[in-house]
Amino acid sequence: MTATVSGLLPQAIGVALSPIPVVAAILMLLSANARRAGTGFALGWVAGILAATGLATAAAASGLMNSAGHPSAAASVLKTLIGLLLVVIAVRQWRSRADDSQPAWMKAIDELGVAKAAGLGLVLSLLNPKNLLLCVSAGVTIGTAGLSPAAGASAITAFVLLGAASVVVPVGGYAVAANQLRGGLARLKNWLQANNHTVIAVVFLVMGSTALVKGVSGF
Repeated sequence: MTATVSGLLPQAIGVALSPIPVVAAILMLLSANARRAGTGFALGWVAGILAATGLATAAAASGLMNSAGHPSAAASVLKTLIGLLLVVIAVRQWRSRADDSQPAWMKAIDELGVAKAAGLGLVLSLLNPKNLLLCVSAGVTIGTAGLSPAAGASAITAFVLLGAASVVVPVGGYAVAANQLRGGLARLKNWLQANNHTVIAVVFLVMGSTALVKGVSGF
């Protein structure tokens, strides 16, 4: 299982470094309803990553993508396609790196309560194609690794914890040291907004290349 978890690090880092949820969490922590909105968003974000990864793992382990304990051609094709999509996204993000405009949903964060913040976290994790691709890729890796149910559950848990750390850690830290963190969070928010496309481009190029290598080597 250790080797499987190590292999999940690129995808987990990709999820953790996704600028949109990190900026959203920081904006909530700088809003008037910081603690409640931040907690709700973190819970929704974790739930979405868990659901996407768990479902992909179950599908991959069902036999459709696994043959005699080894990844089947379907799993290799899926990994290759995911890799290509991630590389395409990386190229598009790099070309858009000069655009530092703020999405409309970020401007409405001050009005979010716990339920709406949790819903936003769930939507960003499940309906964001970039994040979903990484979770599906991780699920396929876990599901085709031939792990026992307990080991598979542990691998999913490790991936979720690593992937959600960039949102959960600031929210948890704010709960115990709000005054000390406000300045740093504001600077981080500004940097992420200014470099959003560049960060995504670099991360997804690495993720896409990794997925392509794994997919092509499975044929």
